[in-house]
Amino acid sequence: MKFKILLAFLAPICFILPSMAQSGDAVLGVWQSGGGNVRVQIFKSGQTYNGKISWLREENDESGNPKTDKHNPSESRRGQPLLGLEALSDFNYSGNGVWEGGTVYDPRSGKKYSCKLSISNGGALEIRAFMGISLIGKTQVWTRVK
Repeated sequence: MKFKILLAFLAPICFILPSMAQSGDAVLGVWQSGGGNVRVQIFKSGQTYNGKISWLREENDESGNPKTDKHNPSESRRGQPLLGLEALSDFNYSGNGVWEGGTVYDPRSGKKYSCKLSISNGGALEIRAFMGISLIGKTQVWTRVK
């Protein structure tokens, strides 16, 4: 009798807990920026999550050549194409739909920022870029590309 009561109590928990937990791999896939100008493919490398630019609305510059990382602080990297550039680096899943400890690279300015990723209840990817503390920063909302 005690076993049946215990089983009746534990069985629902076994089904509820896994559905509440979000996998770190939930961030994997292709995401489009809020402005719709860029798409980033987020992938896993070992235990960290990274993202490469996989699509640009305007792939070529005004001369018809592929856009390059012309604002990179490293002169030797200014000629590398933006397409395929790693823009998100070294994120670790900290639980509850949050990835921390990584950086985001902004090719428009050539600057790297500390960054935190989170998936909202609606399924959007919130990218919080900041310098120092996350209270002082900017958030972008990206949508998953199907």
